[in-house]
Amino acid sequence: MKGLLKNNYFATLDNAKAITALMVLLCALGIVMKNQMLLISFTLFCMVGFSLISLVGSLKERGFKWDKYKLSMPVRRAEIVRSYFLSLLLWLVFGMLLAGSGIGLSLVFRGFLFDKHTDVFNLYVGGVGVSLFMGAIFFPLYCSPGGEERGEALLVISLLLGFGIMVAISSFINVRIPTPMTARGTIAVGFMILSAAVCAFVCSYVLTIRIYRRRDC
Repeated sequence: MKGLLKNNYFATLDNAKAITALMVLLCALGIVMKNQMLLISFTLFCMVGFSLISLVGSLKERGFKWDKYKLSMPVRRAEIVRSYFLSLLLWLVFGMLLAGSGIGLSLVFRGFLFDKHTDVFNLYVGGVGVSLFMGAIFFPLYCSPGGEERGEALLVISLLLGFGIMVAISSFINVRIPTPMTARGTIAVGFMILSAAVCAFVCSYVLTIRIYRRRDC
């Protein structure tokens, strides 16, 4: 498992360096310009962006035929799938920490730049939700027979559907609860959304293992 995770890490390292530099620049601009939208974009991009590069890293295996080689290694197919899901979670956590650091710096140098105290929580709910739904859609499709050949298309589809699901959930909540919610209500709804995203991610993990075990090569 450690070898699989290390391989996934090095497959994403170059992209991680590039997106880290971009996020640092975006955060710095948001703080210097005291721009709320830049800081919001920075927070969301940190979580979704680093989750996305974990998926991009899996596409690199196709070019080096590493995906075929792993099937001949003395590792269980469930471990290969687990390494994909764990890699996404680890990069997501890194993105969450980077986003939190940026928000902390903006608080120190510019004060609280958001409208409400729950806005930061909502941003985290959105970033984590999109990331988990995106991974839940991508991995079973990618690990299906012939999925590697459609990797780039599946990546775009998963990203769009991840955002689409979060938008649909938000729209449904706004229709059902049109009046402004209290902070406690906002947090409760946020945890409900996160619970749904986690359930989808776990179900996708189980489904992907079943799919990958049935593959011939």
